[in-house]
Amino acid sequence: MFNYSASNVSRSPLIDEFLRSELAGPNNRSQSKAFPVLVKFKKGDDSYQKGMKSLQNIVKKYSHCEVKRSLSRFSLQSGKLSAEALEDLCTNCGDVEKVYLDREVNALLDTATDTTRASELQKTVDATGKGVTIAVIDTGVHPSSDLMEPEERIVGFKDFVNDREDPYDDNGHGTHCAGDVASNGHQSDGKYAGPAPEANIAGVKVLDSMGSGSLSDIINGVDWCIENKDEYNIRILSLSLGSPGTEPEGDDPMVQAVNHAWDEGFVVCAAAGNEGPGEKTISSPGISQKVITVGALDEKDTSDRSDDHVAEFSSRGPTIDGHTKPDILAPGVNIVSLSASNAYRDEMLKNDQLGDHYIQMSGTSMATPICAGVCAQMLELNGDLEPDEVKNQVLERARDMGLEANTQGKGSLDAVGNSDECDRQ
Repeated sequence: MFNYSASNVSRSPLIDEFLRSELAGPNNRSQSKAFPVLVKFKKGDDSYQKGMKSLQNIVKKYSHCEVKRSLSRFSLQSGKLSAEALEDLCTNCGDVEKVYLDREVNALLDTATDTTRASELQKTVDATGKGVTIAVIDTGVHPSSDLMEPEERIVGFKDFVNDREDPYDDNGHGTHCAGDVASNGHQSDGKYAGPAPEANIAGVKVLDSMGSGSLSDIINGVDWCIENKDEYNIRILSLSLGSPGTEPEGDDPMVQAVNHAWDEGFVVCAAAGNEGPGEKTISSPGISQKVITVGALDEKDTSDRSDDHVAEFSSRGPTIDGHTKPDILAPGVNIVSLSASNAYRDEMLKNDQLGDHYIQMSGTSMATPICAGVCAQMLELNGDLEPDEVKNQVLERARDMGLEANTQGKGSLDAVGNSDECDRQ
């Protein structure tokens, strides 16, 4: 018999809804079952230290429990706790603000440079993202020639999955996204180039070969970018990943992490998700009011913008909090970008391969880095822009598509809009 009540701990206001659901599962009523969790401690001078001490003492009392990664910047600690350890923690540790399930986060998949008019900035004012680094927080990045020739532009790499040092991608999703941002078309005579073909890439691997990862690894990836911002001149975070946005943004640790990055001076572009066409389907962390949330545009494989419309799969707003999202739409259907050698996803999509170096994919995953590339162009032209100013420019330049604002934001991404960028020379 158990010496705790699963129903009692699951009813605690400190337990998030994902963990509550796990605790209530019929296969989880075992004292040996330990759940992956993120414990958030209250803000305060010593709440984190006191809370950590209490957590460590509790872990020692129960089998199968452990303390794992510390995320002190966000007052978070990852670990594994049984139901009885959770009950002990929630009952006896007054420094705990919330306990989250360290849930699974997934990559969001289901002629772009011309459609966004990024090519006009490239041609008229030579805006290519030069000197700006975009962190692609994803499945890794393959050192394709389009990113390594004639100059090596993968300037940083961190692997939270397998702890490898050299850039690689065993899934392919992250490489495609990196190409969506910054491919220079080296292997296609410039045909398949992104909006920022001279920008640098920092690859942050937080998703495994199947395109899945933990909430704590995503937050670790954001934390690494903050810690290494100056070393690699990281200005933009591109996150083509997400999980269901079913909790208010103020109670979502992934949103809290990207909001912190925004406040630290990073432009954050996050995918809206691929759960459309139903309303209120925006993924986390795209539900954040601060970041630039990107939905997918179907451009019909043409640069003529008159036939563009919202991709059927693209998630619609409003958010669970009732806020307008996504903020902008960018091309996300049949986007051709870099392929990763022998990667899982690329092997599964052999029919979408274009030769040895490129592959076609669809999703808000593709739209997000395209938007990040346009943001890199803006930062190259004016490096003093703050994230809010970059976002304002993105929204002000958007092309109105006559869509309902609270479900699809300002319209389609336009690097030029009515600005005078192309008249500067």
